[in-house]
Amino acid sequence: MSATATRRETARVLLDTHGQTYAAQAGIRLRDTPQPLYQLLVLACLLSARIRASVAVNAAHELFEADLRTPRRMQDATWQQRVDALGAGQYRRYDESTSTTLGKGAAFLRERYGGDLRRLREEADGDPGRMRELLQEMPGIGPAGADIFLREVQGIWTELEPYLDGKAARGAERLGLPTKPRDLAKLVAAPRLAHFAAALVRAALDASVVEDVKERTASAGHGARNG
Repeated sequence: MSATATRRETARVLLDTHGQTYAAQAGIRLRDTPQPLYQLLVLACLLSARIRASVAVNAAHELFEADLRTPRRMQDATWQQRVDALGAGQYRRYDESTSTTLGKGAAFLRERYGGDLRRLREEADGDPGRMRELLQEMPGIGPAGADIFLREVQGIWTELEPYLDGKAARGAERLGLPTKPRDLAKLVAAPRLAHFAAALVRAALDASVVEDVKERTASAGHGARNG
């Protein structure tokens, strides 16, 4: 295959094998409505800690199973109820501090935006940089958490596309793909950019993802030459 064809095949293989969004993995049915957007914010907070992504996803799932799916319910829950849900997801290293942070974050979101992150989007007036700044005003959301939220939400807040940050670029580099967002975006259809971003992040975090994709791509190229 030519270099261009190889890059496109690599992107296709990556999407097909590792392209589930972190939101979907946590059981969030992402829509442009307050509840799933808040759930994504919670997930971004958990994922931004120095802990395995799988543990953060499990902890988010347990919080939602405990009916802590809205800012009101998160704020009204006791500190121990939040700790227990995080512990059920094996999020034990940061469970106590994170319980406090989630309570403060829910209170801030309710006071600042009436519990509705669409108001943050409106305030930013379509500016991704401004959205990133506003997100970081929330307890528990730093630069990494803001990037996670924006990577995942770009499928419904399409003015963000392509949101492929530094971590996604590192995954692209490990796979031999271009690292500039616009160049990367040309490799996939726009509706799949959030999936592509999640897959690139997995490549940045896990060497076995890179090895798997490279092996599958090489096998596809070999089959094409012999077909």
